[in-house]
Amino acid sequence: MGSIENLLEAMDELTIARTVGIAHDEARMKYHLDRNTVKSFDEFTEVIANYYNHHVSQCVVQGGSLSRIEAGGRAKEILKQEYTRQGGDMMTAFNDAHDGTNGGLRVVLDRIAEQLKAESVERYARDVFDRHVAPNSWEQKVDIMRQFVARFEHLLSSSIRADQPESYAANYEELIRTYVESLRKTSSVFRRF
Repeated sequence: MGSIENLLEAMDELTIARTVGIAHDEARMKYHLDRNTVKSFDEFTEVIANYYNHHVSQCVVQGGSLSRIEAGGRAKEILKQEYTRQGGDMMTAFNDAHDGTNGGLRVVLDRIAEQLKAESVERYARDVFDRHVAPNSWEQKVDIMRQFVARFEHLLSSSIRADQPESYAANYEELIRTYVESLRKTSSVFRRF
């Protein structure tokens, strides 16, 4: 197990960008679009499935590939979640890609890339905690949670209670999710490419 200093260093915004973020940004930049619109829903599904496979093969499963149905389904799940968050739905995503509105197909793919990056950052953060927090030392876990919250309090949501580090020592998933979501909203790790 590492020290709190190692954990805090590994959770630093610049370290996360170097370790996780850059690869995702580069995967997005490498995907070439011939045009910023699609003609049909079938073409839309084909493009987002191809992009999903491209991105995952670059950043998640090096050289791996999913079937078109699986990749398309996962890309649609991401788009549904992202567009619903902003008051839209899957048809909003398709209409943007079809009509070229709101940034067109490029922004649709950006949203897939952004979500894949967020998922990777969350897995990275979970791994950092798992490597640096001894599961059998309650006192160490509470101390580390106290120091983590104190260091990153400005990034955490108001639901995180700085005066109750023991509530995160047993299960730090909420703390990780809140931290990643805060990074997503405020950090250069998640700036649009």
